Amino acid sequence: MKILFNNASLFKSLRPFNDIGFIPTMGGIHQGHLSLIKKSNKLCKKTIVSIFVNPKQFNNKKDLESYPQNIKKDLNILKKIKKIDFVYLPKFKDIYKDKQKSKIKIPKKDQILCAKFRKGHFEGVLEVMNNLTKIVNPQKIFMGEKDFQQLYLVKKLLEKKYETKVISCKTIRDKNKVALSSRNFLLKKSDLNIAANIYKKLEKIKKNIKNPKNILTFLKSQKKELTNNFKIKIDYLELRDEKNLKISSTKKNSRLFIAYYLNNVRLIDNL
Repeated sequence: MKILFNNASLFKSLRPFNDIGFIPTMGGIHQGHLSLIKKSNKLCKKTIVSIFVNPKQFNNKKDLESYPQNIKKDLNILKKIKKIDFVYLPKFKDIYKDKQKSKIKIPKKDQILCAKFRKGHFEGVLEVMNNLTKIVNPQKIFMGEKDFQQLYLVKKLLEKKYETKVISCKTIRDKNKVALSSRNFLLKKSDLNIAANIYKKLEKIKKNIKNPKNILTFLKSQKKELTNNFKIKIDYLELRDEKNLKISSTKKNSRLFIAYYLNNVRLIDNL
């Protein structure tokens, strides 16, 4: 495993290869990231993982400051993997020319779910993914389905601009079915137990979606029930089509999306 600290080192190391799999991360490496690396190893000759906490995608300064970062721990985890070729640890100046806000604009029809509640977040995500793709020039990018909206927007942008395929990978969950996330490191064990119970309830909610005419009313009542039962703040609870993220009136090819706050930590999931 070779660690690349800047773009000059990256360009020199990657130049001989034309079958590169790329896993972009913000650190907090967990089994979800490791599953992406495993998939890349299966489909590509070389695999590169980046660790870069992107300040431009945080719409809340406190959220950026509290984001879990431990490069030493991350590198120790990655070193144990048998087949990982490169780890890219760029600095801000390697990715961006300036500190100005992203020039990328999200269409109004896509300003839904997290884009509605986290102004500027996905503009920052798309800018960093655009720049990273330009720098790394991978043939394939591997991303998890936990943040399905992010996957959807990144895929739409990058596959139009570059000869890069964005590969979606299943959400990895712990034994209690809580979706693995770097933010989970900020939670206590009791919080994770609550998150597990919320997931169980979400499974029941999706199972009980039956009447197409009544979905919005049903989800509104379930959102209120979840809020009261678990004492959480919910940004959204919506059923949307997997292909275009439009509000759906059927469970077929649709996902139930949720974003909520547990002890001031914002969690997202879909099923």
